[in-house]
Amino acid sequence: MARVLVGVKRVIDYAVKIRVKPDKSGVVTDGVKHSMNPFDEIAVEEAVRLKEQKIANEIIAVSCGPQQSQDVLRTALAMGADKAIHVEVAGAEYETLQPIHVSKILAKIAQNEKVDLVIVGKQAIDDDCNQTAQMTAGFLDWPQATYASKIEKKDDHIVVKREIDGGLETIKCKIPAVISADLRLNEPRYATLPNIMKAKKKPLTKITPKDLGVDVSPRIQIVKVEEPPVRQAGSIIPDVDTLVTKLKEKGHA
Repeated sequence: MARVLVGVKRVIDYAVKIRVKPDKSGVVTDGVKHSMNPFDEIAVEEAVRLKEQKIANEIIAVSCGPQQSQDVLRTALAMGADKAIHVEVAGAEYETLQPIHVSKILAKIAQNEKVDLVIVGKQAIDDDCNQTAQMTAGFLDWPQATYASKIEKKDDHIVVKREIDGGLETIKCKIPAVISADLRLNEPRYATLPNIMKAKKKPLTKITPKDLGVDVSPRIQIVKVEEPPVRQAGSIIPDVDTLVTKLKEKGHA
C-alpha cells in the first residue's frame, strides 16, 4: 500500500479573462475568481482512484501560496485526500516563487512523510512552466513518468502510458516515483456536499518553507508584463492573383 503526495496550485480560474495591471507589474488577481489548477484536479482524482483500488492507503495534498491556497486544499480533501499541508508563501515572495522552489518543498515533504508516489499536474495554466514534476524527481533522485495518460500498478513498479509528440509511449517505473498528469488521464469528480462538509474536519497543517529548510529567495525579477498584441482583422481576397500580390507587398514591407 502506497502513500501518495499530490501537489495542488491555486490559479486564476480558466474561464476568467486575464487583465494586466496598469503599472505592468503583473496581472490583476484582486476580486478575481480562482480555482484549483485543472491538471492538479486530474492528479488528485488519480490519487483517489489509486486509493479506491487499494493501491494507495493515504493521500496528502500540498499547496504553496498565500492563505487563500487553503481553498484548493479543502477541495482536494473533499475529493478524497486524507490530509493537507499548506506551505504558506505570501506577498512579494509568492510573486517570484518558481517551480525550483516548489520542487524543493515537495521533495522535502515527500521525504518527511515517507511517501511512495508524488503526483502533480503536468503544468499550471497560469505560468505554463511544466517543470515541477521533473525537478522534484531530480531532487529526490526518483524515476519520473511525465504526461501520464494511464497508470497501472504491477508488483513493485508502475506502468505508465505517456503522451509524446509522436503518439503514445509506455514506460515501466520503479517505486518510489514522480508522475505528472496529462489531460486524458481521467475525468475529475465533483466534490459532493457531504464530502465538502467532511473535508472541514480533515487535518490541515500550516508550515513555512523555512520550517522545511527551503530558501525561497527570488531567482527572477519580473521586469514587465504585457498583453499580447491585438490581432489585426482579416480581409477577404477576391482571387489568387490578389492574394499573391498582397503576400509580395507584405514580404517587402
